[in-house]
Parts: sequence; structure tokens; C-alpha cells
Amino acid sequence: MKTSRRSFLAASAGTAAFSILPSPTVFARDKSATDEELNRAATRPVLDRNPFKEPVIIESIELLRKGKEHFVRVRSKDGAEGISVDDGRMNILHPILNRQVIPVFIGKDARDLEELLWEVYRHDSNYKLQGLPFWVPVALVEFAILDLLGRIANKPLGELLGGVIRKTMPFYVASGRRDTTPEQEIDYLKSLVEETGAKGIKYRVGGRMSRNADAMPGRTDKLIPLTRKTFGDKFAIHADANSSYDDPKQAIRVGRMLEDIKAEFFEEPCPFDNFDTTRQVTDALKIPIALGEQESSHWRFQAQIRDRVADIAQPDLYYYGGLIRSIRVARMAELRDMPTTPHLSGGFGFVYSAHFASCVPNIGPWQEYKQGVKTYGQWFNPPMRIVDGALTVPEGPGVGIADPKEILKGADVVKE
Repeated sequence: MKTSRRSFLAASAGTAAFSILPSPTVFARDKSATDEELNRAATRPVLDRNPFKEPVIIESIELLRKGKEHFVRVRSKDGAEGISVDDGRMNILHPILNRQVIPVFIGKDARDLEELLWEVYRHDSNYKLQGLPFWVPVALVEFAILDLLGRIANKPLGELLGGVIRKTMPFYVASGRRDTTPEQEIDYLKSLVEETGAKGIKYRVGGRMSRNADAMPGRTDKLIPLTRKTFGDKFAIHADANSSYDDPKQAIRVGRMLEDIKAEFFEEPCPFDNFDTTRQVTDALKIPIALGEQESSHWRFQAQIRDRVADIAQPDLYYYGGLIRSIRVARMAELRDMPTTPHLSGGFGFVYSAHFASCVPNIGPWQEYKQGVKTYGQWFNPPMRIVDGALTVPEGPGVGIADPKEILKGADVVKE
């Protein structure tokens, strides 16, 4: 077992002091946690119920569509409203939302949200739908209920989920391309940095669940050193293999190249559900390994953390079922001195990532971003902005959208 690894926690302890040097403090990997300790951390209440003295009974939940966007709107019997914004999958997942998820919440007290997340999992054998198709609809309902509660309490989401400890979110900008030559990818990454002011990047290596094949011959081997040469020594570089390497030896070889350029982390090097090969890579490398984007099971996340399958927990706030479940992952990871850096599936998700970053201590120094401010930034008052490579966290109540009724004007209800 190796004894040193880049420490994301040291960089993320403050509210604004994030180093951009590619040599974070190293730390020992021998901090262990038992299942009993992990269970205790995960089962502590997340939602602060104190601002709500009376029941908040949910009267209706609706899926709405406006253009290409889908929204969930929740209303209480007292007339309060909250909304959430889809990540682009409700065009195929709406039957699960409408038939299997929404009915569980109607007539229930929104203050019992944490227990309702368990009840919806059990309802009508929904656990047999375990995975993204089930948990994305649940996340949309959770986000909308949290928005409702935040508006009632006149508090941003972070205040309801542990307390706001930072008001900006330093980010890396992510490329999602593999159709580029190394030179073309460099040009594309430069354009992303120029547009966003990012001080970090993430690009894709390998071929994406490709059984060890590269996206094009020699692309990865040439791209990795070229990124450091192009962006300089003080730029934060991340790489995502998207489960490219069935053979851990291949993943380790690529990881060594990333170590040579002092990259920040290596994401999902091996098939995401093969913990054995991923741990071989983790144990062989010094660069932190990130894993968790595809995870939907609390117990598998707990095993991943307990057994140190990877170094960074990476739930997707949509795929994993929302903020509350993801905060539970972060609490478990903290016991093993591991950061939790959410995966971003795109669209409006960066807003939920910002709220997560506002209240979770162990997030790591950089969060993922995919240019959402130009589409959604003006929905907020004050507008979300990029300042010195960091996103401002919305300050308004709930998720912070200034005028939800205006956003939803002209939207149609989706029943089936």
C-alpha cells in the first residue's frame, strides 16, 4: 500500500483560498472507517427541520415542458411552490416520474423528505428499478421540494443542508469530446478556457467503454503531455477515461503519464462496476482515482469508500437521487479523508453542484462546469457569475431562481 496521495481536503478547507498549483499536499491513505462508523455518519439527519414549525403538506407535483426543457413543480396546500430543472432525460423517463415517484409524495409532509426518499425506493417494488432511470426522477422531486422549503424559510439550499460555508465554487471546464485529434482538442480546450476564465480543464482519454482501445490511434499518448505543455505548470488538469480500460495494466500506464504531468485526478479508468480492477489501479498509482458517476446504490458507495476502491467519491447529483443522498456519501467519505467531487451531467446541474459546494466541507479544490451560466445565469438575482475562475453560488431562497413563474410561463403539463 502506498502512503502518499494528493490531498484535496487541505485545499478545500477554506471558503475562498484554493491553490492552483499542481502539487497539493500529500496525505496518508491509511485512515480507515468501519461499517458502523460509516453507517452512523450516513444516517445523521441532513435536512434542517427547525425553520418549519408547522407541517408543509404537498398538494401537487407536476412535470412541465417548455421547449426542450422539463421542469418539476411542487405545490403545498398553503400555496407555496418550488421547482426543479431536468438534466435532459425526462423525455424518456417521464412515465417513471409520473407513475412510480410522484404519487408517493402527494399528501405527505415535506419536512419528512429524508424518510420519503426511502419510502419511494420501497414503494411498489421501485427498488427493482435501481439505477439512473429511477433516481433521476427522484432527484427532480427532491430538488423541487428543497426549493419549496427554502422559499418558505427564506433560506438558500445550503442553509437547509448543513449551513453555507463558501459562496464561490472554483471549477474546471470539461470537454466532452473524443472526435478530435490531439491538436484539435487543444484548440477546443483553449476556446473553453477563453470563454469561461477557467483555471482548470478536464478532457477525455481512451475510447469510452472501449475494451482498451483509444478513440483514435495514439490520441491519448500525445494529448496528455501536450496539455501540460500548452497550459503551463500552474494549470489544473484532470482526465476522464469513461471506463475505457478493462486491462488495469493499460489504465496504470495512462495513469503514469498523468502523474508525469502532475494531473489532479484520473476519473473512471476501468469499467465503473468492476471494483477489483479499479482498486488495482488505485493501489498502483499516486494520482487520485475518481469514481462514482454511475453509482446508484448507497451500499456500493459505502463499500467503495470503506475499501478505498478509489480516492475521490463522485456521485452525480441527478443520477444518484439528489442532494441529500449525495451529502450522505460525502459524510462517509470524510471519515476516510476522501473528497466528494460531484460529477456533472450537464444542463442546469451546475446550479445544484454550486449549492452542494456551498455546504459540504470536503469537496476538493475543483468542481466540474460545462458553460451553464450563459444559458441560466440570468435566472438568478443577482445573476450567477464567474469571478476569477469560480462560480458564485445563488443567494436567493431555495435554489435561487428569481421569478419561477416567469420561467414556467407557457409550459405544458406532461401527464404520460
